[in-house]
Amino acid sequence: PRAVARNLAAEMHAGFTALRSDCPMNLRLGYTGVAPSEAVQANLRRLELIWDHAREACQSDGPWLCGDYSAADAFYAPVAARIAGYGLSVSPSAQAYVAAHLADPAFRRWRAMGLVHGETLNRYAQPHDQTKWPARTPLPAQAVESGTAENATCPYSGKPSTHLMQLEGRIFGFCNAFCRDKTVADPEAWPDFMALRG
Repeated sequence: PRAVARNLAAEMHAGFTALRSDCPMNLRLGYTGVAPSEAVQANLRRLELIWDHAREACQSDGPWLCGDYSAADAFYAPVAARIAGYGLSVSPSAQAYVAAHLADPAFRRWRAMGLVHGETLNRYAQPHDQTKWPARTPLPAQAVESGTAENATCPYSGKPSTHLMQLEGRIFGFCNAFCRDKTVADPEAWPDFMALRG
């Protein structure tokens, strides 16, 4: 499995330039009506092939390429985001792998932090019709300015709660705007918060 994972990571590092160029990653939204070029389609067929080969070679019976989640999967997370975000057609096994990434709590935390930290980079804007990010809709949380938090300390840092979030009629506190806003973006992605929510 280690050799397979190394080969997968090396190919990702050096390859799939058409997909990476034509479909810049955007975790803020999705696109519809995208007609991939022949070069992008060739990249997608190659991905299907190497992903299936990795699972077979490593006898992986879970969602990841080489058994447990590995560096190889981390390398392909941005590719999965592109396939999902642009609605690109792939084989059922490749689509299942993409779905595993989108549902993975670590991926969801990565996306949540990206949504609230940094600006939208217009140089990556695409001419396609826009749609919602193609994953499960998060719980409907929102930042609020007033109220009394159930928790005196932030679930992440243990520092005093100063920034408030409302969810399901309840008020929760966090130590700063970033801790609050990353939780607002996807509450269920954060185990420490979900333990507090109960």
